[in-house]
Amino acid sequence: MIAEFTHQLRRSPHINQRSGVSVRFSIGGLETVTASAVRRAVRNSETEAVPRVSDLPAAVRSSMGRVEFESFEEGREAEILEQLARKAIVDVFRRRLGGFDFSGLLTRFDEGLTVDAGDLVRTEDLLKEIGDVKGVPALLKRLGVSQESPAIAASSLEFALEGLHLSKRLNKSPTATGSRYGG
Repeated sequence: MIAEFTHQLRRSPHINQRSGVSVRFSIGGLETVTASAVRRAVRNSETEAVPRVSDLPAAVRSSMGRVEFESFEEGREAEILEQLARKAIVDVFRRRLGGFDFSGLLTRFDEGLTVDAGDLVRTEDLLKEIGDVKGVPALLKRLGVSQESPAIAASSLEFALEGLHLSKRLNKSPTATGSRYGG
């Protein structure tokens, strides 16, 4: 997603193309989401730190001084970066999970399932909320995820939830710890 976000910035008419977006931008974004994942792991006493979609806003915030915007965009910088980050997420979601059958997961949300996700939500809590849902093992397999890594499974599931939200197939509302996904 960081690579796609960088590509979105490079193609955006809102970004000063004469200044460009350096390779260092991608590296800085990766370092930032990794630091957010480590923060979550340390705070929650987890042994594995794996970046999630909910870590991406930290990279967006940290990129404010590293990108030059066109002068007519003054005051809209944060909004533009957030919009491009959402576009990056949904584009990666469509490439990786386009055509995937989410009916088992979406049915559970229609039945009242809610899932809290965010940069401080424990891996165990996220996985416990989702529980055994038809199609989740196939989703993880499609993403190339081994279920032996709970942190990677949680990251993959959060990515799918955000992709479903950005594709207007799942609702999302803000919470104190991040977001709540629901039907």
